[in-house]
Amino acid sequence: MTYPQVQDSELPEVASFVRSISGIVLDSSKGYLISSRLGPLLQRYEARNYSALCNKAKLDSKLRLDILDAISTNETSFFRDTSPFDLLKFKLIPDLVDRMGGAKQPISIWSAASSTGQEVYSIAISLGEILPNLSQWHIKIMGTDISDAAIRYASAAYYSDLELGRGMSPDRRAKYFTQEGRMWKVRDQYRAMATFRRQNLLDDLTALGKYDIIFCRNVMIYFDMDVRKLLYTKLSRQLKPGGVLVIGSTENLPPGMEGIYKRNDYQRSVFYSV
Repeated sequence: MTYPQVQDSELPEVASFVRSISGIVLDSSKGYLISSRLGPLLQRYEARNYSALCNKAKLDSKLRLDILDAISTNETSFFRDTSPFDLLKFKLIPDLVDRMGGAKQPISIWSAASSTGQEVYSIAISLGEILPNLSQWHIKIMGTDISDAAIRYASAAYYSDLELGRGMSPDRRAKYFTQEGRMWKVRDQYRAMATFRRQNLLDDLTALGKYDIIFCRNVMIYFDMDVRKLLYTKLSRQLKPGGVLVIGSTENLPPGMEGIYKRNDYQRSVFYSV
């Protein structure tokens, strides 16, 4: 379906509103994205144009959430870019277990932009492949996203053949999922490790608690430099002493973060510790 194009005169107002509720920066080249993502909401909310839609959203919390769901939809897959999961299995978790000195203390990991859950369950599966006697460990994997729809999908833990075909090997599919009709459900042991909640990273994060490892990959590209600095600083406060931040393979921390994070290299991966 073709949706009305956002007008040049509307772009600044729409971009400003989206940034105010999400922190996401939409420059003048993103008109196509606004039209394709927000176009369906015009008819649903009977708005004459995109400016009117944003004005309605200022008084309608449901519409604001729908706009967030639409604009924040991101590309995701299981084991997207395998190197962070190799880093987790062969470096971060072994180092963490060594620091525990043999005691099976809780392990806490946060996927800060978990989308529809593939990253969270990839983390859970990675832990299952590296930790002996998995059931004896207390593992908490928190998945957060700004999108309510994404959180509901992740919580359900059902995925299609197409979704599993993107990154999940047949062996892993058979071991970590059960087929129910045309869908595949994450096995209970791995679903039980995960908790999902809606979270805008611009809001207060203290209620989330502190983590041994935070994954925040491929999300900062949507923010300007000032917001990136703010968010990386906030994330550092959610790490336990010695905790680790994992970012996207093509991402770098902004200038000025050297006093907060220490860069560490491991094979093809980079991680940052506090």
